Amino acid sequence: MTILLYDLVGRDTTRPFSPHCWKVTMALAHKGLDTSTVPTRFLEVPAVEGGVSKTVPVIRDGETVVTDSFAIALYLDEAYPDRPTLFDGEGGKTTARFVERWSQLTIHPYVTSAAIMDLHTMQDAENAAYFRQSREQRLGKRLEDVMATREARLGTFRASLEPLRSTLFYQPFIGGTSPLFADYIVFGALQWARIASPYQLVDDGDVVAQWFARCLDLHGGLGRKVAAAA
Repeated sequence: MTILLYDLVGRDTTRPFSPHCWKVTMALAHKGLDTSTVPTRFLEVPAVEGGVSKTVPVIRDGETVVTDSFAIALYLDEAYPDRPTLFDGEGGKTTARFVERWSQLTIHPYVTSAAIMDLHTMQDAENAAYFRQSREQRLGKRLEDVMATREARLGTFRASLEPLRSTLFYQPFIGGTSPLFADYIVFGALQWARIASPYQLVDDGDVVAQWFARCLDLHGGLGRKVAAAA
């Protein structure tokens, strides 16, 4: 049976950009499950599966609908235990939850400032208006003013990646010798930036960039099927 994934897109439906949807895209590929995506713009999200969630990703697996990227990963491991694990046990689940919080508190805020105008440009007129209104309300300033801080904050952002950088000196993936959902969490955040903006977050020689390249090559180069922003 094919699993439906509602995937966030902008004007170009071939360029899904949501970090949370990319976590699920990689998780589904990791499990080797047949998947069909439903390109979904911001203003279409409230109608997904009868309004089951205010955000995507959302999946439908037969009669089962699951929302939230972490809940989806947990569901996939429980529903398909015979396929490669996303967590490798209870300890892996708690570790992944820590990584998720670290990523959302460390990487996401900087990507927001670095790529917010590019993300706005990716939308059609109606969704761009929604994006501007909702983000400016949330952030308390104009999108242009949010992006204006990215150069001043770049050094601090790169330094904040040291826990990840240090870990990757010891092992090729956050999950160890092979990737787990914890890898896909951080990958999703950096893939969001890669697809939205040409702004370079980390130097090519950084071990974080090298790990990201390995993740792009996973599952037949799935991450590279969407080109980087130019």
